[in-house]
Amino acid sequence: MRPPSRVLTVAGSDSGGGAGIQADLKTMLALGVHGMSAITAVTAQNSLGVTGVWEQPVEAVAAQLRAVVDDIGVDAVKTGMLASAPIVSAVAGQLAGAVRAGVPLVVDPVAGSGHGDPLLRAGALAAVRDELLPLATVVTPNLDEVRLLTGIEIDGPAGQAGAATAVLALGPRWVLVKGGHLPGDPVDLLTDGQTELRLRSPRHPGRHTHGTGCTLAAAIAAGLGRGLDVPGAFRAAHAYVAGAIRHGFPLGAGVGPVDHGWVIRSGTGRLETGRPVADRPEGDGSRVSPG
Repeated sequence: MRPPSRVLTVAGSDSGGGAGIQADLKTMLALGVHGMSAITAVTAQNSLGVTGVWEQPVEAVAAQLRAVVDDIGVDAVKTGMLASAPIVSAVAGQLAGAVRAGVPLVVDPVAGSGHGDPLLRAGALAAVRDELLPLATVVTPNLDEVRLLTGIEIDGPAGQAGAATAVLALGPRWVLVKGGHLPGDPVDLLTDGQTELRLRSPRHPGRHTHGTGCTLAAAIAAGLGRGLDVPGAFRAAHAYVAGAIRHGFPLGAGVGPVDHGWVIRSGTGRLETGRPVADRPEGDGSRVSPG
């Protein structure tokens, strides 16, 4: 039996299970890839917010990356919460060889939780901008992260294109400017400076959206790991996340998570694109980094 495509997430742990490593691994399972992880920080977190953050030692993060990449190999990598500048530098250094070998890298420049709690130490965002974004195949900032990375405030869909150009100047091949924080129906903009793709979704009235950003980036990484190009991975991920938001459920006293398993529980095994999950092209095993 041929193993599934291998996708590595480098992110923090969410004890409530709605975001971070937990959301990434659930997404990867739902989309038919083998998820692996390097944990950068442990958070005490629930539906109400983050009550504590404990960074992992830099050497522990680097060792997790080496253990996975050197033995198992990777077809795609996604980064999320990286906590501190030394961790960002270690991650960038460990992944540089894999990226040079052709492994796609999705960078979710997580600066804070969905509850508004900060998740980056001072100086860490500058390290993400200077060391990680030049390696990225796709970077997926929300409006707050665009502002922190570029200083540009976006007040409507018309401003997304200019902001995307500013983020592209930092070095990634593609940028996805998410529009979920804008009024009206959300519009996400994907561009590499030449091709532009906008996808709109009706705004769902439910409030259980914890983990949306992590889930989208992980779903894009899963698509890239299975051999889709960037626009194709974005379309598939957008459809998956739209369904996950529609099926979000209450958990605890605050904001509940999106439903990462909605595709599995639907009994159809199909995304909104109409293509069976099983029909997604598999990775051919060529994207294996020697470390």
